[in-house]
Amino acid sequence: MEFQKVIESRRSVRKYDPLKKVGKDTVEKIIEAAILAPSWKNAQTARYYCITSEELLNKFRAECLPTFNSNSVKDAPVLIVSTFVKNRSGFERNGEPTNELGNGWGFYDLGMHNEHLLLKAKDMGLDTLVIGIRDENKIREMLDIPEDEIIVSVIGLGYAAEETKMPKRKTVEEITKFF
Repeated sequence: MEFQKVIESRRSVRKYDPLKKVGKDTVEKIIEAAILAPSWKNAQTARYYCITSEELLNKFRAECLPTFNSNSVKDAPVLIVSTFVKNRSGFERNGEPTNELGNGWGFYDLGMHNEHLLLKAKDMGLDTLVIGIRDENKIREMLDIPEDEIIVSVIGLGYAAEETKMPKRKTVEEITKFF
């Protein structure tokens, strides 16, 4: 798909086709695209935990997501938890933050990785939903995520059950200043 078409057609999807599954090889290709994103001093601190088994998907939705988010991904065949290794992006070798942003650089880097993931998924005909409201402690325990990683989001991945429309977007003039 042409890049402009990919970015224009990507949407946050809240209804997935329960009959269309996503194979491990497809998820791996999508994550390979995420790996190509830039990161602070090439730190590559993004980490992904992919849930594909029906049993664990159901348990995760019930225990780690509030009802409204669980309902939004109830038929998504894959849930991906995105994290980053803390105190690496934006930090010097001695462990001191390079500037006032500290771990903000880890969030920034993971955001770029996740955007690559979302766009690659769309390029391959899949759809996504990024979820930020989730139970960090339950996710950490269920997926055995180390304490040195910050859990950021849960990404629903699958095929849309219906077409979604683009919400209104701001204009360049509304968000940009030229000097």
